[in-house]
Amino acid sequence: MTFVRWSLGLLLMSTSAMAQPIAADPPAASTVGAALPLWPNGAPGSEARRHEAEIVENSYVRNVQNPSLTVFRPDPRRANGAAIVVIPGGGHRMLVRVNEGDVPAKALNRYGVTAFVLDYRLAREAGSSYTIEGDAAADARRAIRWVRAHAADYGVDPHRVGVMGFSAGGELVSLIADNPSPSAPPSDAVDRQSARPDFQILIYPGPLGIPAKTVAGAPPAFIAAGSLDQCCALPAITLYQQLRAAGVSAELHMYADTDHGFNLAMHSERISLQHWPDRLADWMDDEGWLIAHDDRP
Repeated sequence: MTFVRWSLGLLLMSTSAMAQPIAADPPAASTVGAALPLWPNGAPGSEARRHEAEIVENSYVRNVQNPSLTVFRPDPRRANGAAIVVIPGGGHRMLVRVNEGDVPAKALNRYGVTAFVLDYRLAREAGSSYTIEGDAAADARRAIRWVRAHAADYGVDPHRVGVMGFSAGGELVSLIADNPSPSAPPSDAVDRQSARPDFQILIYPGPLGIPAKTVAGAPPAFIAAGSLDQCCALPAITLYQQLRAAGVSAELHMYADTDHGFNLAMHSERISLQHWPDRLADWMDDEGWLIAHDDRP
């Protein structure tokens, strides 16, 4: 059975309940905003289809014609000004919108981070004319720019905007953080913002964009994958080795006896895997991303 996008809220409520063992529900004051289009008149080349509704099937999203961000805000008492654009995976055929988007965003709210979940155009969906390197990566770059341009509206620091991607979303992280960006004149004030994130988080990233082409000067990285992952263990290790050789601060976690798609480990009994979001929070704290700039020594 097929539902339009507004049904996602009910799906999120049931999925969040499963996530409680490793990511407690955000405080009651936490708020989730409506989907915010990245371009006022639709994405370049997709303007004519911007009014088409996204389709949700079993919590997976497809038919993304108007790329958007959904904002998950932490309790104001915890908010620290850090922001992360969360990019779900799904093989570029669909978006694993709940388990690799909304649930991780709520987990990030625990640490005072404002999360922005990206719905991007799908290059491998049946009948799609989009490309990964062109359209999907353009959506990811625009998302970073959009957050920086609207930083004051959400109480975030434009110099502490990170990006987090799962699987195919991890490929987009590498494409925008570790590979060259195409040069194009800005179309509006948002496009004048930098599209390179301040830090990058790759969770079982796919192979596209790895080995990376411009790791020199790449943002600090947190990388995690499963040792049994035939798709994405090697890209995770390869990128880590590249960043390390280039002198870029990077942290790698390879989880034993773990395959692809562990998201927030709702269905795993491995204690170490269940706590990987806490390792991410440790890393972000060590790197200073959870500390407001005015409070840095």
